[in-house]
Amino acid sequence: MSSTYDGFSAEERAAMKEHAQEQKRAARRGSRADKAAEAERDMLAKIAEMEESDRIMAEQVHAVIMDSAPALAPRLWYGMPAYALDGKIVCHFQIAAKFKTRYATLGFSDLAKLDDGSMWPVAFAVTEVTPDARTQISALVKQAVGSPPG
Repeated sequence: MSSTYDGFSAEERAAMKEHAQEQKRAARRGSRADKAAEAERDMLAKIAEMEESDRIMAEQVHAVIMDSAPALAPRLWYGMPAYALDGKIVCHFQIAAKFKTRYATLGFSDLAKLDDGSMWPVAFAVTEVTPDARTQISALVKQAVGSPPG
Protein backbone atom coordinates (compact mmCIF):
# COMPACT_ATOMS: atom_id res chain seq x y z
CA MET A 1 0.00 0.00 0.00
CA SER A 2 1.59 3.21 -1.15
CA SER A 3 0.22 6.48 0.12
CA THR A 4 1.62 9.87 0.80
CA TYR A 5 0.78 12.11 3.70
CA ASP A 6 -0.56 15.40 2.42
CA GLY A 7 -0.94 16.96 5.85
CA PHE A 8 -4.10 18.32 7.36
CA SER A 9 -7.13 19.12 5.23
CA ALA A 10 -8.24 22.72 4.84
CA GLU A 11 -11.14 21.98 7.22
CA GLU A 12 -8.77 20.51 9.83
CA ARG A 13 -6.43 23.51 9.58
CA ALA A 14 -9.40 25.88 9.95
CA ALA A 15 -10.59 23.97 13.05
CA MET A 16 -7.13 24.21 14.61
CA LYS A 17 -7.03 27.96 13.94
CA GLU A 18 -10.47 28.33 15.51
CA HIS A 19 -9.28 26.40 18.55
CA ALA A 20 -6.26 28.68 18.94
CA GLN A 21 -8.52 31.75 18.75
CA GLU A 22 -10.88 30.20 21.31
CA GLN A 23 -7.95 29.67 23.68
CA LYS A 24 -6.78 33.27 23.26
CA ARG A 25 -10.28 34.63 23.93
CA ALA A 26 -10.63 32.43 27.01
CA ALA A 27 -7.29 33.62 28.38
CA ARG A 28 -8.38 37.29 28.10
CA ARG A 29 -11.66 36.83 29.97
CA GLY A 30 -12.14 38.14 33.50
CA SER A 31 -13.99 36.39 36.32
CA ARG A 32 -15.24 32.81 36.18
CA ALA A 33 -18.83 34.01 35.68
CA ASP A 34 -17.72 36.36 32.90
CA LYS A 35 -15.80 33.53 31.26
CA ALA A 36 -18.80 31.20 31.33
CA ALA A 37 -21.22 33.82 30.00
CA GLU A 38 -18.86 34.92 27.24
CA ALA A 39 -18.07 31.31 26.27
CA GLU A 40 -21.79 30.61 25.86
CA ARG A 41 -22.27 33.82 23.85
CA ASP A 42 -19.38 32.79 21.56
CA MET A 43 -20.94 29.37 21.06
CA LEU A 44 -24.40 30.76 20.34
CA ALA A 45 -22.89 33.26 17.89
CA LYS A 46 -21.13 30.39 16.08
CA ILE A 47 -24.42 28.49 15.89
CA ALA A 48 -26.15 31.61 14.51
CA GLU A 49 -23.58 31.71 11.66
CA MET A 50 -24.43 28.18 10.49
CA GLU A 51 -26.52 27.38 7.45
CA GLU A 52 -30.20 27.11 8.34
CA SER A 53 -30.53 23.31 8.56
CA ASP A 54 -27.33 22.97 10.64
CA ARG A 55 -28.29 25.95 12.79
CA ILE A 56 -31.72 24.54 13.59
CA MET A 57 -30.25 21.17 14.53
CA ALA A 58 -27.46 22.74 16.64
CA GLU A 59 -30.01 24.94 18.46
CA GLN A 60 -32.19 21.93 19.19
CA VAL A 61 -29.27 19.83 20.43
CA HIS A 62 -28.11 22.76 22.60
CA ALA A 63 -31.56 23.08 24.17
CA VAL A 64 -31.77 19.34 24.93
CA ILE A 65 -28.29 19.26 26.46
CA MET A 66 -28.86 22.33 28.64
CA ASP A 67 -32.26 21.01 29.81
CA SER A 68 -30.83 17.55 30.52
CA ALA A 69 -27.56 18.51 32.19
CA PRO A 70 -27.54 22.14 33.38
CA ALA A 71 -24.20 21.51 35.13
CA LEU A 72 -22.54 21.40 31.71
CA ALA A 73 -20.98 24.68 30.57
CA PRO A 74 -21.44 25.49 26.87
CA ARG A 75 -18.38 26.67 24.94
CA LEU A 76 -16.64 26.33 21.62
CA TRP A 77 -14.18 23.53 20.95
CA TYR A 78 -12.40 23.59 17.58
CA GLY A 79 -15.24 25.80 16.35
CA MET A 80 -17.92 23.31 17.43
CA PRO A 81 -20.55 23.60 20.15
CA ALA A 82 -19.21 21.72 23.15
CA TYR A 83 -20.18 21.18 26.75
CA ALA A 84 -17.75 20.99 29.67
CA LEU A 85 -17.88 19.85 33.27
CA ASP A 86 -15.29 21.39 35.57
CA GLY A 87 -13.57 22.91 32.53
CA LYS A 88 -13.20 19.63 30.62
CA ILE A 89 -15.16 18.72 27.50
CA VAL A 90 -17.71 15.96 28.04
CA CYS A 91 -19.54 16.16 24.71
CA HIS A 92 -19.61 18.14 21.48
CA PHE A 93 -21.84 18.55 18.45
CA GLN A 94 -20.23 18.54 15.02
CA ILE A 95 -22.35 19.67 12.10
CA ALA A 96 -21.97 17.83 8.80
CA ALA A 97 -20.65 20.95 7.06
CA LYS A 98 -17.70 21.20 9.49
CA PHE A 99 -15.70 18.47 7.77
CA LYS A 100 -18.01 17.93 4.79
CA THR A 101 -19.46 14.71 6.15
CA ARG A 102 -22.75 13.03 5.39
CA TYR A 103 -24.28 13.67 8.82
CA ALA A 104 -23.77 15.59 12.04
CA THR A 105 -22.40 13.80 15.09
CA LEU A 106 -22.85 14.04 18.83
CA GLY A 107 -19.57 12.93 20.34
CA PHE A 108 -18.47 12.19 23.88
CA SER A 109 -15.02 12.39 25.46
CA ASP A 110 -13.45 9.76 27.67
CA LEU A 111 -14.80 11.73 30.67
CA ALA A 112 -18.36 10.78 29.72
CA LYS A 113 -19.70 8.01 31.91
CA LEU A 114 -21.01 5.94 29.03
CA ASP A 115 -18.95 2.84 29.85
CA ASP A 116 -20.76 -0.39 29.06
CA GLY A 117 -18.59 -3.50 29.15
CA SER A 118 -15.37 -3.54 27.18
CA MET A 119 -16.70 -1.59 24.16
CA TRP A 120 -19.31 1.18 23.73
CA PRO A 121 -20.14 3.97 21.28
CA VAL A 122 -18.80 7.48 21.90
CA ALA A 123 -20.20 9.21 18.80
CA PHE A 124 -23.66 9.16 17.33
CA ALA A 125 -24.82 10.18 13.86
CA VAL A 126 -27.62 12.78 13.92
CA THR A 127 -29.61 13.49 10.78
CA GLU A 128 -32.62 15.14 12.41
CA VAL A 129 -33.61 16.10 15.96
CA THR A 130 -36.90 14.23 16.22
CA PRO A 131 -38.74 13.62 19.51
CA ASP A 132 -37.06 10.18 19.69
CA ALA A 133 -33.64 11.74 19.05
CA ARG A 134 -34.31 14.32 21.80
CA THR A 135 -35.07 11.49 24.21
CA GLN A 136 -31.91 9.61 23.21
CA ILE A 137 -29.71 12.73 23.44
CA SER A 138 -31.15 13.58 26.84
CA ALA A 139 -30.54 10.06 28.18
CA LEU A 140 -26.97 9.99 26.83
CA VAL A 141 -26.09 13.39 28.26
CA LYS A 142 -27.56 12.54 31.65
CA GLN A 143 -25.61 9.28 31.70
CA ALA A 144 -22.46 11.07 30.54
CA VAL A 145 -22.49 13.38 33.55
CA GLY A 146 -23.63 10.68 35.95
CA SER A 147 -27.19 11.92 36.44
CA PRO A 148 -29.99 9.38 36.84
CA PRO A 149 -32.15 9.13 33.70
CA GLY A 150 -35.72 10.37 33.76
